[in-house]
Amino acid sequence: MTASCRATLLSIIVALALAVAAPVREAAAQAPAIAPAHAPPSDSREYAIAAGPLGPALIRFAQVSGIDLAYDATMVGRLHGPGLNGRFTVADGLRALLAGSGLEAVALPDGGYQVRTREGTLAAKPETVLTLPTVTVSGSMPEEPPAAAPGGQLARGTRLGLLGNTDLMDAPLSMVGYTAQAIQDQQARTVGDIIDSDASVRSVSKPGGILDAYTIRGFPFSNGNFGEIAFDGVYGVASNYRVSTGYVERIELIKGPTAVLTGMAPGGSVGGGINIVPKRATESDATQLGADYASAAQVGASVDLSRRFGPQRDFGVRFNGGYRSGDTGLDQQSRRAGVGALALDYQGSRLRATLDAIVQRESIAAPSRLLHIVPGIGVPDAPDGHRNISQSWESSGISDHSVLLRAVYRFSDQLEGFIHGGGGRTRVSRLFAIAPTIVNEQGDVAVLDTNYRFNVARASAEAGLRGTFDTGPLRHRVGLVVSGYRDQLERGLVNASVTSLTNIYAPVTLPPQAIPAPDDVPKISQTTLSGLALVDTLAAWDNRLQLTLGVRYQRIRSDNFSPDGATTGRYDRGAVTPMLGILVQPRDNIALYANRIEGLGKGDTAPTSATNAGEVFAPYRSVQYEVGAKAEINRLITTASAFQITKPGGEMSGGAFAVSGEQRNRGIELGLYGTPLQGIRVNASTMWLEATITRSAVSHGKVPVGAPSLQGNLGVEWDMAWLPGLTLIGAMAYTGGQYVDAVNTQRIPAWTRFDIGLRYRTGLGRHTATFRLNVRNVLNRHGWAAVDAYGGLAPADPRTVLASVVVDL
Repeated sequence: MTASCRATLLSIIVALALAVAAPVREAAAQAPAIAPAHAPPSDSREYAIAAGPLGPALIRFAQVSGIDLAYDATMVGRLHGPGLNGRFTVADGLRALLAGSGLEAVALPDGGYQVRTREGTLAAKPETVLTLPTVTVSGSMPEEPPAAAPGGQLARGTRLGLLGNTDLMDAPLSMVGYTAQAIQDQQARTVGDIIDSDASVRSVSKPGGILDAYTIRGFPFSNGNFGEIAFDGVYGVASNYRVSTGYVERIELIKGPTAVLTGMAPGGSVGGGINIVPKRATESDATQLGADYASAAQVGASVDLSRRFGPQRDFGVRFNGGYRSGDTGLDQQSRRAGVGALALDYQGSRLRATLDAIVQRESIAAPSRLLHIVPGIGVPDAPDGHRNISQSWESSGISDHSVLLRAVYRFSDQLEGFIHGGGGRTRVSRLFAIAPTIVNEQGDVAVLDTNYRFNVARASAEAGLRGTFDTGPLRHRVGLVVSGYRDQLERGLVNASVTSLTNIYAPVTLPPQAIPAPDDVPKISQTTLSGLALVDTLAAWDNRLQLTLGVRYQRIRSDNFSPDGATTGRYDRGAVTPMLGILVQPRDNIALYANRIEGLGKGDTAPTSATNAGEVFAPYRSVQYEVGAKAEINRLITTASAFQITKPGGEMSGGAFAVSGEQRNRGIELGLYGTPLQGIRVNASTMWLEATITRSAVSHGKVPVGAPSLQGNLGVEWDMAWLPGLTLIGAMAYTGGQYVDAVNTQRIPAWTRFDIGLRYRTGLGRHTATFRLNVRNVLNRHGWAAVDAYGGLAPADPRTVLASVVVDL
């Protein structure tokens, strides 16, 4: 998106915010001081509110608890509070927040609360509306991320696409959310550094490579030229090949297909979806500075600024910036990476609007590549993780620019409308071997270098309504949305004239090759996804029984082009996909659920070699069936699920191309996270997977490529009582053996990684500093860590030391 377009969008949001600010404030002045409240929750809830200014803490408490809370801003003034961490009822939580302030919270007849001085009295009769000189009124905000779970590193809920933010115990599917605290504590510089802390996910890319790619529930995710990570619930905005975490508040994982809730993913992934929630300006102003190091000689710095402006602090600005440069832990490799993200927001009584603008750049010398292998030979042992067959003159450069404008308008307490528009553009220049191939068991590798130029453009728009209403004893939570997404790929390349040989154990230094850049970068493909979706969650018996019904119509249009611009193929088909979910809560802390949900992918067009060349097939429809249970006992959350996903595929049969293939993944997942004992935090998960090709003329009954039968993760943190602020960290990740080829003749063994670390938080005068030290793969174990969807082998990371210091000013 051009600079002029970004400037225009910025002007629109500022003008819109200014236009509504005055009438909103005028209406607020004329309205009763305390807005109608929902009945306050009678059960307890988990809170994680930091110590600090009392006003922002009260606002945060009201948002999490869902109550309406009134207080005199002049009375709260510059008071500070102790914060709130743990499980509390509303009354107990307010009492703890106000401890030592000389204030108390009084319940009102309509279910809300008023804060007053302890020696004061209510100035009105119970049935009278209170009027205060300067009052802040707050309630639950749909855009606010769900509260953190016990321990503070995982979230109690995530955004369920069209349904908005949903608590773990109200979701009829499996999900995980990582908080900003977890991202910082693990020193995760990219989404890939933390997302595979869950056993259902594995990274299948190599550190120092050109992109981050994954598997979720045994299916590939984000393996192509169009990134599948959503930004604030929107495809096409997040950086295309690798997403930095500097501007990320939450990383949310939904397991299984999500076509009805989120729309079709650009690459048609079906194992799950990943969404990042950007940071927003906090209620209290904040400044955070950081410096970091990664072996061998990567150093970096970061800044995080948060400010709010206006008499009511309606306008917010959040800026995150970072830069890293130096040699990595791989031979001959160096990397430079920079990111800048600006988030503007307006939070009115009815209108909420945000504008995000992101620039992310990365340059790598000697970028690492996955290794392919010729058929018919055994897979060689993995090399030392430091070894790198790439040459110092080979390179990869990526530049990403993205922008997203969102607005949500609250028509009433029961209905809101939302709209967004945005997109991104990625420019890529690469000079390296596209598919280095192992040719024998001694580890010799054939490489053919290519000079690439890519341009990837994405655009997205969406509008819809979200609301609640009652029909007799049933409570409805409804979402309606119309959406559109478009991407375009431009690509030019020039191949080297000679194939060279090197070796994975003893890389050969090759002379630079004079490969010219392509003269032209023509458009080669363009895809448009458009859809309409409706979802309704019906709840009865105080939400103890919930039924979610949904349907989406998805249209897929895709055009392919020759270098001279002629259309060589066109795909234009539509499909209707449903969703069914049911959730039962026999007790407040237990939820049982089941779902049937589908995923969609673009159908194939028969190749020219087939007797039915050019035949266009309907969109691929993947189907998931899942049952599961969730429980919260004391300060531990446990989850269990069993799932089956079937995904069709095309193949040649008898000279014709047909959709006659099918892959079926069945699995069982277990998860446990929270604080079992004071000062101890745990995050553990495992997945047993039975993946099978159930229909195929060639590989029937075989195990799909890159689908281990067992994956497991364990992470433990222990706060040292003898030195407050010091925390010891340990983690383990296990990945079972995997097949490299479709006929199951080549296989890599299981691999286990151990990590250790420590963290120390301390005061520096009036400021707080956090020192972190992590060592990944502390035993420096060699091994093949993963296999991607194309049979590419990823060597394990070498031992990597990460260190950082962050100061809150």
